[in-house]
Amino acid sequence: MSRNPEKIAYKHGEKTRSYKDLVERMDKISSALLANLKEEKGHVAIVASNSIEYMEIVLGSSQAGIPIATINPKLSANEIVAICNDSEAMILFVDETSSKFLSESEFSTVEKIVTINDELEEWISRSKPIADRPIVMEWDVFTIPYTSGTTGQPKGVLVPHRSRILTLFGMAVEYGCYSPDDRFLAIAPMCHGAGMIFSLAPIFFGGYAEIMDQFDPERILTTFVDENISGFFGVPTHFHGILALEKAVLEKASKHQLKTIISNAAALPQQIKEQLVDQFGDGLLHETYGSTEGGIISNLRPDDQLRKQQCVGQAFPCTEIKILNDSGKNCEADEVGELFSTSPYLFNGYWKRSEETKEALHDGWLTVGDMARQDEEGYLYIVDRKKDMVISGGINVYPREVEEILFKHPNVSDAAVIGIPDEKWGEAIKAYIVTTTSSEGDAEEIRSFCEQEISKIKVPKIIEFIKEIPRNAGGKVLKTELRKNHDE
Repeated sequence: MSRNPEKIAYKHGEKTRSYKDLVERMDKISSALLANLKEEKGHVAIVASNSIEYMEIVLGSSQAGIPIATINPKLSANEIVAICNDSEAMILFVDETSSKFLSESEFSTVEKIVTINDELEEWISRSKPIADRPIVMEWDVFTIPYTSGTTGQPKGVLVPHRSRILTLFGMAVEYGCYSPDDRFLAIAPMCHGAGMIFSLAPIFFGGYAEIMDQFDPERILTTFVDENISGFFGVPTHFHGILALEKAVLEKASKHQLKTIISNAAALPQQIKEQLVDQFGDGLLHETYGSTEGGIISNLRPDDQLRKQQCVGQAFPCTEIKILNDSGKNCEADEVGELFSTSPYLFNGYWKRSEETKEALHDGWLTVGDMARQDEEGYLYIVDRKKDMVISGGINVYPREVEEILFKHPNVSDAAVIGIPDEKWGEAIKAYIVTTTSSEGDAEEIRSFCEQEISKIKVPKIIEFIKEIPRNAGGKVLKTELRKNHDE
């Protein structure tokens, strides 16, 4: 801020915020929070879509030493109330849409609800800048994002300041798009760990970030060119939407100034990687693998995108990786086992869930249940979630392998694979498919296509065509919803 206080830090629609204004508003939010919480060591929460105010609230809470639960605004009212109660939030920030949505809800711990923009602006106008900032220690909790709940009840992840600050420095080294001269486009939901960190990184290093709160693929391409964007983070759903645009629209984006494109949150199909390289050029695309609990764990750099297929790269800076078999021994090259990582980016544990924390952390090594392998060069391949693995006829089948084959089919735009009970095989493979056209696909033709690529035991026994694969805001497939759909 001291270098150039009038420089624009954030832009959202027609609204902008200079570094000077950003810091002043953060200070007043910190002051107001401390005054309202007084001596109580309480938490706060936020339910809102992306905005400049969202980041101001998070940063104001951060420097006040107050953990903030970042809650997905797309959840149901009951789910939001449950998370607020679980996190023991005393102050809740909501945007206008969420305020109306939650107007009839009853909370057990929330004492004050502050609406963005009106009440927040009154709060700021009445507050004086913080006089004495509390001392915040590196292991103190920065945010409490809640896991997506793709395999069960959402859990509060205690993310320390240490994790995110060190992650930012690792990102600056790895991605090369976080200098004071860089301009970043932030569209991923800030309620998720990745959306938060990729929105914060440009500002941490004195750059510029443009915020979007709605996914509009054509507008994204226009913004790349008009705003001279140098860095962009997206999830596979975003890239599907961008690449589905008409050729003439895509051609308009050929004058972009992008240096870096980063994909994360869910596996990026190899076919989409290749299309992104064709569209935006070599030397830009990174595919990053990580978790809310472990931060960024690995990254596949641009030079390896087409050389290492279906790969998520090598260990992120200051990160160690090991893959263990069922006996707890290190796997050989290309042997599938459970992935463990250790780094300065690990979480403190799950909020009020000691048993789940013990399951995830083993002598400083973290596992979130992902199955993986490493090749002879040490490159990492995520095979699938341990809980999603299907055992059919005694054979381990990893849904992601089948999904990659389905994505190669010209009439498949999206797909997800689960295991379903089967009297003969124990479990059978079921695929949910979204076609590229409005007409329903040919299940037998798709099965025949798969048989040319993978063994027959892995070919989907049942194919169901649906309009949309259920995903959370981070782009992860909600396989619990698909299993529920099958059971019904």
